[in-house]
Amino acid sequence: MKKTSAMSSATSDAPRRELPHPFVILFFLAILATLATYLIPSGAYERTTNEQGRSVIVDGTYQLMDSTPIGLLDFFNALFQGMSAGSSIIFYLIIIGGTFGVLRQTRAIEGLVALILRKLAGREILIIPIMMVFFATCSATYGMIEGSIIYIFILLPLVRRAGYDAIVAAAIPLIGTAIGYTGSFLNPFNVGVAQTIAGLPLFSGMPFRILCWVILVSLSAGYVMLYARRVQANPLRSHVHDIVHDTAPADGGDAPVTAELNRRHLWILAAFAISLAVVIYGSSTLGWYLKEMAGMFFLLGIVTGILGGMRANDIARAFSNGCKDMMEGALAVGLAYTIVVIVQESQTIDTIIHFLSDIVSGASSTLASLGMFAAQSLMNFIVTSGSGQAALTMPVMVPLADLADVNRQVAVLAFQFGDGISNAFTPTAGWLMAGLAIAGIPWSRWMRFMLPLIVVLYGTCAVLVLIANQFVWPAA
Repeated sequence: MKKTSAMSSATSDAPRRELPHPFVILFFLAILATLATYLIPSGAYERTTNEQGRSVIVDGTYQLMDSTPIGLLDFFNALFQGMSAGSSIIFYLIIIGGTFGVLRQTRAIEGLVALILRKLAGREILIIPIMMVFFATCSATYGMIEGSIIYIFILLPLVRRAGYDAIVAAAIPLIGTAIGYTGSFLNPFNVGVAQTIAGLPLFSGMPFRILCWVILVSLSAGYVMLYARRVQANPLRSHVHDIVHDTAPADGGDAPVTAELNRRHLWILAAFAISLAVVIYGSSTLGWYLKEMAGMFFLLGIVTGILGGMRANDIARAFSNGCKDMMEGALAVGLAYTIVVIVQESQTIDTIIHFLSDIVSGASSTLASLGMFAAQSLMNFIVTSGSGQAALTMPVMVPLADLADVNRQVAVLAFQFGDGISNAFTPTAGWLMAGLAIAGIPWSRWMRFMLPLIVVLYGTCAVLVLIANQFVWPAA
């Protein structure tokens, strides 16, 4: 411990350029989006409401409109509008932070970490594939995304005690969830919406999608495991070794925090497990979303404090401190939503969709399928919501697929691949920035870690799109 601390101190004394804060990155992107409104003409498609009650684009109805660029005052108003648009996620994350503030105060997590490490002694690396498969399954089936962030609180002390770094703790839920979306086969929010708009049987083509899911999850888990092994062998090879004290104890003392599971801890962990089971069941079966999930976690925070023998004032203070710890990540969500507000208010988002559709139209079947994948990938940097992107783009992509002799299943596959991968690295994904803030990882360092995997995933998905277009779902 002393050796590591000395090493960290020596590193911190060395001159280095300060990394941009996540707020700086998002604010800069919002400025770029604002400047783009002076270059990109305004335009709009006609929209109609489909049988599911969703607003969808009517293909072939795009028309140019008078430009409505975002002015200086409008820009700062958009910051407030972004916070307002993301308010449900923001308050959900704040409540999550408060609940985990109470949970950390009981030290039940430390006791659980100690138990897991004893059981997996010498095999700690198995935590990575087991948990990534869990997150990928949850997102591929019922569409869990924001809910995965809470696990970073648990994984941080676990991976640190195993000799890994904060990037591993963040990668397990963030990459696992994003890849689950990428290869999803039962997710109602991306595949379900896209297939409905495309007029395909709901969740059809599942065998090939499951195969894609297995391939993508295997590649991602293998990459994270290789990185974890490298950091364990040499902590200086961590991308965050100079800014995150991975071996620091949770309470800031000089020795690692150790805790043995006692009866109170077992009751607390049981309550936590029951709450997660209820949330999973409610969101997958009862249509629960952020409001109901936040209510369950608020209740969990109170129950945790009571089971931990805490007084009411102690619970309130722990909850408040937890909310403060989550504030940076929560506000990052609002800043990410600001960019969406800007392109919507300026009426440039339909122009971008029209431009991307022009790239795809008139190409051969092979090029068109790859073009759809590229177009959907670019679109996800602006619209990170799977159902939102499907509603915007699929009404345009479906007729283009028909004209280019591309099976509609391939068009849906190109959409879900484009929608999923960038969720693991685009700064406009509020849930990602919130997760990185929890783990204390600058986005620039996350990108340094992600870049090789990004190349592998995009290349693999391009190959899978071609295979699907040529062999699995060839056009009739």
